[in-house]
Order: sequence, then structure tokens, then C-alpha cells
Amino acid sequence: MKLTIPEVELMTPGHLACQGCGATLAMRYTLKALGPKTMLFIPACCWSVLDGPFPYSSLKVPIFHTAFETAASVASGARAGLDMLGDTETNVVSWAGDGGTFDIGIQALSGAAERNDNIIYVCYDNEAYMNTGIQRSSATPWCSWTTTTPQTHPKDEPKKNMVEIMAAHRIPYTATASIAYPEDLIRKMNKAKEIKGTKFMHIFAPCPTGWKTPPEICVKLARLAVQTKIFPLYEIENGLEYTINKTPKGIPAIEYLKLQGRFRHLTQNDVEIIQKNVDREWEILLRKARATEGLREGAHP
Repeated sequence: MKLTIPEVELMTPGHLACQGCGATLAMRYTLKALGPKTMLFIPACCWSVLDGPFPYSSLKVPIFHTAFETAASVASGARAGLDMLGDTETNVVSWAGDGGTFDIGIQALSGAAERNDNIIYVCYDNEAYMNTGIQRSSATPWCSWTTTTPQTHPKDEPKKNMVEIMAAHRIPYTATASIAYPEDLIRKMNKAKEIKGTKFMHIFAPCPTGWKTPPEICVKLARLAVQTKIFPLYEIENGLEYTINKTPKGIPAIEYLKLQGRFRHLTQNDVEIIQKNVDREWEILLRKARATEGLREGAHP
């Protein structure tokens, strides 16, 4: 059988993650794709703890811990320094959670994207501030429980569409990925490292602790998010050219929602609203992909 995932392991046993942590798989697959010539810039997030206490590390690549809001700007500075030394081979990677990307780090990220700095920015998305106690972020889905949006007052705002925000910067490459589809994730990382400019990777990484789910169904949840159209897998090149990488089976959203304690309070009406929103967003994505077919035949605007 032909191996589709590199055998190299740059993440070792001994990390400090919870059982079933999706973020660990996201890191493992990413490093398999990028290889040892990689530098990681990690702001405050789960992974700033998971890699291990100084002077130890569970990763076989250099790690730089940054302030919560500076993952992109510090990486941009490192990239400039490496370029001055003539090192164009090392992958410079910002690695942040949704809180450090959608919220606290968005200013530095937008600046790097506007300059088109040659970095890879990875957001591993577990849809809340998990490292500090499961508080809501702007990546938290509508009507979800967190410790700051309790069951009596669940989140009343939709999840921020960070992928479209980054595409609006017209960066050369933006993509979604999931730990349930490692071959797709690794292919996209390999593609990103060959492109010059800012690349944004949005990786769906369930959190059993924060989502109130058994650790053994982490990958199942990530797969269901794709198959229900809640988290589509697609790429955007130059902010304009959309490619959908996997056609979902169209499984009803309830099959994903009912497995998670954070959605235990949902009413039938809530589920219907979520389903309508999922269907609407999928149709919008389809229209963009169809429009892209004509765009590729002509010149970019």
C-alpha cells in the first residue's frame, strides 16, 4: 500500500494535551508536511502549554513563545531576519488558537497579510478560549455553551467568518483543513510552503474538554463537521479563486450537534435555525466556486 502521510515524526510523546485533543493531531500533521526546517511562533493558547515546560519540548523544531497578540508580527520579523541571512528555505509559521487569531491577534495578522509577508499563519480552531477556562471567542458557534455563555444565556452571535476576512486581503493562499482528513491537510500545507507571501490555514480541531464530548470521538466529530457542511473544506487563491475540496454527504446538522454537551440545551427550533444557516452558507460557497470557474478563464480583476 502506498503511504500517503509522511512517516517522519517531529512531535514526540510527552506533550501535555488532554485526552483526544484535536490540536495535537493538527500540529502532528502540519509538521509532517513542513519538515524540520520550520520555526514555530506560538502566542498564549493551549499549545503554549502543550509543548512542555522549559527547557523541555515535545516538538523537534524551534519554538518561540510570543505575546497573545503578536504571533503574526513576530513571525514577520523573523522572516525578515532570515531573508537578510540568505535563508529562504526555513518555514516561518505562526501557530495560534481561535482566540489569538479571530480576536486578540487579528490586528497583527491583518498587518502581515496587507504587507503579504512570507509566512504561514495557522489557526487551530477549537471554537473557544480553551486554555483559560472555555470562554467564548468570536469563533464560538451560535447558541453554544461556554463558561461565559451559560446554558441560560448561550452565545447569541454567529461565528466570525475568518476565512473570508483573510481572503479579502487578497493573499495568495487561504485554506480550510480538518484533522479528520489528514491527506487533505498535508497536501494544503505542502502547497502553502511553496507559495511566496502570506498563507492562512484554518484547521478544525475539536476539544473534548470544552465541547463536553468523549475523547475517543474527536476525529468523528471533525469528520461530521465536514459531512454536515458545518465546516467545508476548500481553498481560495489570490482571494478570488475558490475550490471546494470535498463534497459533503449532506448529513443533517443534528447528527453533529447531538454528540456535544455544549449543545445539549438546544431546542428543536434552534436546530432548525442552525440547519437553515448551514444550508445558506453552503449555497453561498457553491456560488463562489461556480463564479471562480469563469474567473479562471480570464484575467484577474
